[in-house]
Amino acid sequence: MFEVEEWLHSRIGLNFRSGLGRMQRAVDLLGNPEKTYPIIHVTGTNGKGSTIAFMRELFVSHGKKVGTFTSPHIISIHDRICINGQPIAEEDFVRIANQVNEMEKTLLRTHDQLSFFELLTLIALLYFKEQGVDLVLLEVGIGGLLDTTNVVTGEIAVITSIGLDHQETLGDSLEEIAKQKAGIFKAGKQAVIAKLTPEAELVCQKRAKELAVELYQAGRDFTLNAGDFSSKLANFSQLEIGLEGAYQQENASLALQTFLLFMASREEKVEEELVRQALQETHWAGRLERIRPHIYLDGAHNLPALTRLVEFIQGKIRQGYQVHVLFGALKRKDYQGMLGYLTEQLPQVELKVTGFDYKGSLDEKDVAGYDLIPSYGDFIREFEDKANDQDLLFVTGSLYFISEVRGSLVGSDEIS
Repeated sequence: MFEVEEWLHSRIGLNFRSGLGRMQRAVDLLGNPEKTYPIIHVTGTNGKGSTIAFMRELFVSHGKKVGTFTSPHIISIHDRICINGQPIAEEDFVRIANQVNEMEKTLLRTHDQLSFFELLTLIALLYFKEQGVDLVLLEVGIGGLLDTTNVVTGEIAVITSIGLDHQETLGDSLEEIAKQKAGIFKAGKQAVIAKLTPEAELVCQKRAKELAVELYQAGRDFTLNAGDFSSKLANFSQLEIGLEGAYQQENASLALQTFLLFMASREEKVEEELVRQALQETHWAGRLERIRPHIYLDGAHNLPALTRLVEFIQGKIRQGYQVHVLFGALKRKDYQGMLGYLTEQLPQVELKVTGFDYKGSLDEKDVAGYDLIPSYGDFIREFEDKANDQDLLFVTGSLYFISEVRGSLVGSDEIS
């Protein structure tokens, strides 16, 4: 019997960033499922998942059948491939994985084996075709230009943010990283970008001009301030955003502008009340998620994301809360820089570091000088036993860590 999970995990780290030729041949052999539905292609250093979550709710509220492909997963691998927020069923996952496995036998005559992320992407593209979705919200893995997902032609490309992360792959400057992100722009299509640094913005403008891409920029073509959205396409006042954190207004504005562009291109009606309801009801697991009355989970896995989290924490401290931080990360990340930033920006906050059940997580010798907790489970239980109304615990760092913690909390009790 074909063991899907074993097959997938045997491909982790394989053929990483080795061009798109193999992936292009794979989608051709599968009959180009990615050409059977419109795609909104989303990249960015941070904010991709939240922006997709807002868009999903906006489209679903207007009766659309929406496929989403996101990563990494927080609960199960099936969460990466969803329709209207519902993960792909195990039997569908296995059946379609078998199709991809069969196709690969032909592919191997001319190309190397497919990687873990390539296999998952292909399963998603086939599933969305089979299920007859109205559109797909497709998240880039890393970067854009050379990313596995860039064999698709997105109707609209979205850039949520550009910051320093994955420099070993994408480059050491914002300009280099912006070139990778803008690599998902497609000739004659549309693009929506966040408010970026001047150098990153310039790269996107130049690329858009070269490809005759219709470019919409936050702060210039649309704005969302204190709940008031303004664009040539629509104006809404006093919108309520379901996700906490001031920066979620930025993600919501990108989602709303993209949604409006898509609907306008098809001359479809937008209902204001449904827009309000969708933005208010948006949720996204593991991203500034208040999972218990005193506990937030936030996968702030790089410095740009951590900056946003610290801003939110500082706001809570000003409100009189006693804040505690539990941090877990992978050795391959800039964990020293992140820990240094937390210490510098939150000197009055109790900071604890922990390992978790994932290869390459931090251990004692990595974090000399910091308070290492041997068991995050015991620490969280003790915290909850002692917490008063003003105590808050922020669990942050690697998304793999957040996934593990969330699983343990959901497994032991219902989310509040």
